[in-house]
Amino acid sequence: MPPHGMRFPHRLPMSPVDRRTFLKGIATISAATAGSAVAPALGLPVAGDLVAAAEPAPSWKRTPCRMCGVGCGLLVGIENGRAVAVRGDPDSPVSKGLACAKGYYAVQALYARDRITRAMVRTNGTLAPVPVAAALDLVARRLRETVERHGKDSVALYGSAQWTVPDAYVASKLFKGALGTNNVESSSRLYAASAMAGLQGTFGLDGAIGCYEDIEHADVFVLWDENLAETEPVLFSRMLDRRRRDPAVRIVDLATRTTRTSYAADASLLLAPHSASAVANAICNELVERRWVRREFVDRHVAFKRGPEGIGHGLASDALVPDDASSATWDQYVKFLGDYSPEHAARVSGLAADRIRWLASLYGDPQRRVMSVWGGNANRHSRGTWLNNLLYNIHLLVGKVASPGNSPFCTTGQPGGGSAVHDAGTLSHTLPRGVVTDERDRRRAAGIWGVPADRIDPRPAGHALAMYRALERGDIRFLWIQATNPMVSLPNVDRYRGAAGRDDRFIVVSEAYPTATTDVADVVLPAALWFEREGVFASMERRLQHFERMTAPPGDAMGDAWQMIEVARRLGHASLFPWDRRDHAAKAWEEYSRFHDDAGSALPALAALQAKPGLQWPFTGARETRWRYNTAHDPRADRARGDFDFYGHADGRAWVWLRPHDAPAEAPDRAYPLWLVSGAVLEHSGAGALTQRIPTLHRAVPRAYVEVNRDDAARLGIRDGERVLVRSRRGALELDARIDYRSQPPAGQLFIPSFDESMPVNRLMLDASCPVSGQPATSTCAVRLERLGAGGGA
Repeated sequence: MPPHGMRFPHRLPMSPVDRRTFLKGIATISAATAGSAVAPALGLPVAGDLVAAAEPAPSWKRTPCRMCGVGCGLLVGIENGRAVAVRGDPDSPVSKGLACAKGYYAVQALYARDRITRAMVRTNGTLAPVPVAAALDLVARRLRETVERHGKDSVALYGSAQWTVPDAYVASKLFKGALGTNNVESSSRLYAASAMAGLQGTFGLDGAIGCYEDIEHADVFVLWDENLAETEPVLFSRMLDRRRRDPAVRIVDLATRTTRTSYAADASLLLAPHSASAVANAICNELVERRWVRREFVDRHVAFKRGPEGIGHGLASDALVPDDASSATWDQYVKFLGDYSPEHAARVSGLAADRIRWLASLYGDPQRRVMSVWGGNANRHSRGTWLNNLLYNIHLLVGKVASPGNSPFCTTGQPGGGSAVHDAGTLSHTLPRGVVTDERDRRRAAGIWGVPADRIDPRPAGHALAMYRALERGDIRFLWIQATNPMVSLPNVDRYRGAAGRDDRFIVVSEAYPTATTDVADVVLPAALWFEREGVFASMERRLQHFERMTAPPGDAMGDAWQMIEVARRLGHASLFPWDRRDHAAKAWEEYSRFHDDAGSALPALAALQAKPGLQWPFTGARETRWRYNTAHDPRADRARGDFDFYGHADGRAWVWLRPHDAPAEAPDRAYPLWLVSGAVLEHSGAGALTQRIPTLHRAVPRAYVEVNRDDAARLGIRDGERVLVRSRRGALELDARIDYRSQPPAGQLFIPSFDESMPVNRLMLDASCPVSGQPATSTCAVRLERLGAGGGA
């Protein structure tokens, strides 16, 4: 453990540098970089740039960390108006005083020398500083002119899973309520859309059914291709601590490659990419065959459903596929499972049939409480919604849901991925706590917003990839991007960089640092980071966490919501936002809460959030809801229905779906014979725009690389550290080959981390998506590996 409080040395302000100079500097520094400066299992800092706190003591302010979706509690030391120290919040029920490396070093992200502090407008191909008022005037004028010339649906807003709830709410009200267009999306679509659709399909409502406290009660943890040691290290540390306190606890790592999580697990089982759905169905088959199904629970609380099949991969159509459910019977479900014997799943997945049967025995044991955890690799899949449904199926068959320690739990990787951003209405089909296609939802929104009901368009707009395809076609001419970096995070990204760079498109970007997305901007607005403004985040366990403004933003930087309010006023919509800069976040939260006026979704007042390190919604009668649908814990659940009331569906039941295993959109073949898998590493968040500017984290992992299986490397004559070319049908990346490095992919598979915008792995990815949720399938694609200058490859 590091010292209880960690302090940063003051740094003098540095002159700004452009992004290309910054990236060139990264390449230079990386050549001299040594090993990681963090403990590999938990990600806690050891030696580094931090020095022990000294007098005078700073004042400490509470905040959630925004570097992933867990919502760890931090205490930030403020001295002379600067953030100078960080320590874990011992009162946080999430992290209990811990933080990972990203959290401990987070405040350094405020002070990198290329921070954007002034607005910029592109003139003659070059971004030049201008007064921020002039930039906002230009944004409002171009938005108005675009609507006048091309119609309201020619303008769009693409926001962030890093948005606060007030940010997202203001965005929805401005574009859907004031302007009347549903062209509002966020990067939450890239992180959480399949999780959202899976929850809605199975339980009827979004929002996790369990919580992190399940970790303290579970006897078995099954991690479905989720490298928790690097993606959510504080949660993983809680699992390890649970096992330390009870040696009978087991951690099972079910993954496509051997990772740091694998080494800490009690069992590590490898399966092929895109095969988890076959394994999940085979586990259900075994539960039925062994009579491990809890029939009294199933008969009382479960219904069986079929949905459309043969739905494609989101390549031929931008429209989402309606997941229209038709009823099925228990006998039909059993017959469906007959195609998924453990032996069949073994042929698909490469996982031995006896291992599949062993997994089923863990779920089927009535004496064991089981927590399943999955995340990015399951969700970033062209059948992401279906896989979420199948993992819920396992738990429903054995009645291990919505109770302490029995929890199917999906992680989403971003602070707005815990249902906050899309619940505020910032996906193209949603309104705050509603959908645009429902007249009652539209009327409620119009009444709260004070706009005519017919101004809210009943037609959903396109999902995130569809939005950028509309930009490519010219259907969208004005696009405002806030707090996200789509020119790195979108699949087949060079396609969409080209679309954004066309002369007749107008791109506005709100950002704190230069990125690949500011490179295509016509206007750049300087953005405040979360230490520099007030807001509320919602974590993956439905925990709402308030944070106050702790330090002033530099120069002309301002929060995302306030930028939108400034533009709204210039467009003549000041009456919809009668708030001032000091209290606009609080006022937005107060108004947003009016959408949650019943026990099933009630939110805490801001004063309650300010007094606590987070509260879980629904929050009814000053009571948090830890386990939804459990009548002993959820005030909305009707005790007359027994121990559980799955009130999200009109029939009061959770739905088990008959979801087949389908082939992926793209698989290895003779021309591209290898699987490429992408994902996160411990030291970096998202596309790395912040963590690459934190010196200790950057030195630990300065640039992307490709991990190669040892036998594949020997066959191809590739040595560790050698430069190689990874090529897909969409592009190529030149990278250092690493052998037996942080993880070990099996034969026929490569791994490239996703944090490096100078070597964007999404250049290689196919822009397929889940047709139900619209979430892009950015976890895998088919590639070949080439030695540079050697002429050979695979």
